[in-house]
Amino acid sequence: MIIAVDFDGTLHTGEWPGIGDPAPYAIEAMQRLKADGHTLIIWTCREIPYQAYMMDWLEEHKIPFDEINENVGWEVYGYNARKIAADVYIDDRNLGGLPHWRVIYDIVSGKVKPHWIYKFLK
Repeated sequence: MIIAVDFDGTLHTGEWPGIGDPAPYAIEAMQRLKADGHTLIIWTCREIPYQAYMMDWLEEHKIPFDEINENVGWEVYGYNARKIAADVYIDDRNLGGLPHWRVIYDIVSGKVKPHWIYKFLK
């Protein structure tokens, strides 16, 4: 599965342009998602030099990623579109807010369904 993960407000707790502490369980969840065989794309509005600071921070905290703002398997669109092609997008601006990273991992790995889906399945 291709997973696009926002950086600011999602992987760390700081305010842009700064970078805060890792969000609780974010490091472990990202490492587990990568170990499970998923492709991880960091999906961010940061540009140079802020993107370079971000890359250093990700490496310092041993957070795995395959690309930054680059499509992997872009053949879905037939060309390299601006929008990142992913099966799942993890973002703090998500409708309903950002769940805890333990919940995110459980949802992506299929262990639980998002709580909001139950309202529609009744």
